[in-house]
Amino acid sequence: MFNGCSLLSILVFLPLAGCLLLIPLWKRENLAKVVASGIAFAELALVGWMYLAIPASPIRSSNFPGFFLAEDIAWIPRFGIHYTLGMDGISLLLTFLTAFIIVVAMLAAWLGVNKRGTLHYLLILAMESSIMGVFLSLDLFLFYLFWEMMLIPMFFLIGIWGDGRHLYSTVKFFLYTLVGSLLMLLAIIGLYLIHGDQSGVYTFALTGLLHTHLTTAAGYWLFAAFLLAFAIKVPVFPLHTWLPDAYSDASTTGTLILAALMAKTGAYGLIRFAFPLFPAAAAKFTPALLVLAVVGILYGSWVAYAQQDMKRLIAYSSFGHMGFIVLGIAAWTPVALSGAVLQMVNHGVTTGALFVLIGMLGERTTIRDTGAFGGLWGKVPRFAFLFLLFSMASAGLPGLNNFTGEFLILLGSFRVAPLPVVLAYLGIILPLIYTVRLVQNLLFGEERYRGPLADLSLREGVILVVLAFFVVYLGVHPAPVLDLIKIPVGILTGIR
Repeated sequence: MFNGCSLLSILVFLPLAGCLLLIPLWKRENLAKVVASGIAFAELALVGWMYLAIPASPIRSSNFPGFFLAEDIAWIPRFGIHYTLGMDGISLLLTFLTAFIIVVAMLAAWLGVNKRGTLHYLLILAMESSIMGVFLSLDLFLFYLFWEMMLIPMFFLIGIWGDGRHLYSTVKFFLYTLVGSLLMLLAIIGLYLIHGDQSGVYTFALTGLLHTHLTTAAGYWLFAAFLLAFAIKVPVFPLHTWLPDAYSDASTTGTLILAALMAKTGAYGLIRFAFPLFPAAAAKFTPALLVLAVVGILYGSWVAYAQQDMKRLIAYSSFGHMGFIVLGIAAWTPVALSGAVLQMVNHGVTTGALFVLIGMLGERTTIRDTGAFGGLWGKVPRFAFLFLLFSMASAGLPGLNNFTGEFLILLGSFRVAPLPVVLAYLGIILPLIYTVRLVQNLLFGEERYRGPLADLSLREGVILVVLAFFVVYLGVHPAPVLDLIKIPVGILTGIR
């Protein structure tokens, strides 16, 4: 254990401890809601404090280069399993995003959950704990445990509180992700055995497994298994078919966590594990991954244009934007990878805000058809203004956050893959078309929804204004984030 503390363990297990506090409040849903929200705010405050208080330079340990905090304790020594957590600039950024989005999810569900409220908040806290574990684990056995833990609460969040064909969507999501995860488990065990046979030391530690010497064939097969598991979660084309169903049929909370956080765990897995562990195989697979990224960008934008259901439109838009992140990871240059990490945060904020806005509109009208409204600019001006802001951010308007991340990705990828970058540029133009149409249908023109429609409440306004702050801040001043991830990005890109 480094730095004489266990802050990372607190960060991982505080939400899980909150789940235990909610069990006695099973029938007191209002109190459970307050307690769960308090735990989520405490988690956000802890991450915020860590962001301000971490040392200016990484810890001095050859086992954890570039990390600010680390914990390493023998857990099951007989099998080389350690309880190892670490936080560098990338994981700090993503844990902050996780804590922030969970607070948004809590507040967004404050009045929208009308059945089994205590269970709903308990599952959100369980999701937070498992996602924190994914972003902080540096032992592959521990990482896999947290990776699988994410499936359980999300299964129930979609299955119980979803609508439409939510049971079908739940099973489809579960089967897709489970198959990929089981293949990754086999690859982890295979890597563990190969390293042990070579060195005599059987370990699941990432820092040890990075030095495993693999034959060309073994590297390809192991990397393919890791890639499949992470690509399903992102998702990467053509493994995306679970996404539109799960995103559109889940509740607002479920969709928010799926799009803003769970998709990022797949991208993070590529960055932290797949590419560093198998650099030769990753280089060989790069052309195919670049092609799939570009196809995902263009296909997602094209299908989004054809949607009338607002939630499915944003779901396909989200899929297209994740293609930019995959493009930046595949390019694996410092600028492109920095842009990809920044875009992971940008996408979580922007797409999350749009799903929250659609959820708020759905709570008022139960309608998601883009052509059913019109004239909302004059009817609910606060809602309309923020919807316009987040829509323009999603479309990549300069000065807002998505533009910054996508620009860095394209800039950093151009020398590596000029043709895919040129094609991906169309993925910036196409969203302008369907975004302008969505804004026109929803906010302007003739008023088609004649029922009463309340503007944003104070709670809703606070949620969206804070999200809007990050949209603008990351668009005009991303330097603090880029400085935070500079060292780990440099270390990672130096591996290949």
